[in-house]
Amino acid sequence: MISTSQGRLQDRRPLSIIDIGSNSIRLVVYEGLARSPTALFNEKMLAGLGRGIVSTGKLDPEAVTRSMEEFRRFRALSEQVGAEQMYVLATAAAREAVNGPDFIHRAEDVLKTEVQVLSGRQEAHYSALGVISGFHPANGIAGDLGGGSLELVDVDGEAIGDGITLPLGGLRLQDMAKNSLAQAAKIARDELARAKLLKGGQGRPFYAVGGTWRNLARLYMEMTSYPLSVMHHYEIGIDSATNFLKQVAKGEIEKVRGIEGVSKNRRSLLPYGAIVLQEIMAAMQPSKIIVSALGVREGFLYSLLDKAEQTADPLISASEELARLRSRSVTHAHELVEWTGKTFAAFGIEETVDEARYRQAACLLADIGWRAHPEYRGKQSLNIIAHASFIGVDHPGRAFLALANAYRHEGIFNESIAPEIKALATPRYIERARVLAAVMRVVYLLTAAMPGVMPRLKWESRGNGVLALVLPASLADLYGERPAGRLAQLARVTNRRLVLAVEGGPDMPAK
Repeated sequence: MISTSQGRLQDRRPLSIIDIGSNSIRLVVYEGLARSPTALFNEKMLAGLGRGIVSTGKLDPEAVTRSMEEFRRFRALSEQVGAEQMYVLATAAAREAVNGPDFIHRAEDVLKTEVQVLSGRQEAHYSALGVISGFHPANGIAGDLGGGSLELVDVDGEAIGDGITLPLGGLRLQDMAKNSLAQAAKIARDELARAKLLKGGQGRPFYAVGGTWRNLARLYMEMTSYPLSVMHHYEIGIDSATNFLKQVAKGEIEKVRGIEGVSKNRRSLLPYGAIVLQEIMAAMQPSKIIVSALGVREGFLYSLLDKAEQTADPLISASEELARLRSRSVTHAHELVEWTGKTFAAFGIEETVDEARYRQAACLLADIGWRAHPEYRGKQSLNIIAHASFIGVDHPGRAFLALANAYRHEGIFNESIAPEIKALATPRYIERARVLAAVMRVVYLLTAAMPGVMPRLKWESRGNGVLALVLPASLADLYGERPAGRLAQLARVTNRRLVLAVEGGPDMPAK
């Protein structure tokens, strides 16, 4: 029996996935099967199984030996973490090599479980599900670039459209081109001409999946001094991407600014990844490139969920989990979601679908920093939220969530708060973060972060544009100068006339 700490969700049963790719092999042990999965342990090795497969038709023999040693370790690690189920997925190299069946048989002996060798169609399907699970919603062309193959598939909400598998993985392309970047570009162009689905992606996003493209994005982040080192939903504009990819595709990778941030083992494949992405952009003409941190593994996990779980909002699910783990009262967090919605309605503040989602998530996250020193709660909460492994939220939305919490703790008129995070948010998001924080600052003085008070508060019109925040008579003792002062801040940030009142008693103007 494994003892789990209070920092773990007690209703989760760990499971692990071993992903056998053409270039890398990775073990991920997840806390449990969930809409927004959390990794308990994550380790990879760059085995290079598919290196040389074009010329030999076989998996690299040294890589096979190293892989078997790592499989033994991965199985032991999976057991150590307490995984109750282990899934093993193998992709292009293992399914195409003449010695692939022997490799799979040996792997099954070491791992003591079945290895699922995915067909190209299955690989594309799970990759598409990974993108669908990570965005709210996804609508574009998803491309998963591995060491041996490239899977392209059209995704639109929950729907998976046409897909194709092409032999354009980094290692394979390098082998086919005999280390010639010019030849690699010609091969990529010819192969992608078969991907008719790319025409249907014109003007829509391209979702880039896979380690090589993530490392290209990381390099671009370094070059541009991007302030948030979060890969998922990182967006690159087409004009910027064109110039950047042209530079990397020349092959003088060591001269590119920021290359120190990319593992040396990954660098040799970056030009080939850049070439393939260049050719996709030329054929598809996407609106932008969006990086997805989720791929085949997460898509496979998503496929194991029931329909109700699949349709849950991943951002809200993750925020709910953090509230359960770190807030003083998860019930209070849910009351805050409900009450801020009513407050925004009373103030005539309209919300888009995403703005309402982000407000809900911000409320669930509002109290996660309470254990920190009061002077550090805002900074700690902002850092946790800005860098959390959230999905279903873009970077401006992530900035909104972080700023709402920071303003709540450090003051809504504090202009020195996280300028690098504010730079990611739109002016509308910054203003909304201030308003939401101001509402929180009022209500936390009335509830002491405990449930039961908010459902009994109400807004009433006093005429002439005046709104009163009314406490029931049974809560009259909560009436006071401090809440009235916070209400004055809310009045200032919303440009409204507000008063604090007790049912049947006098109004106290906010001041």
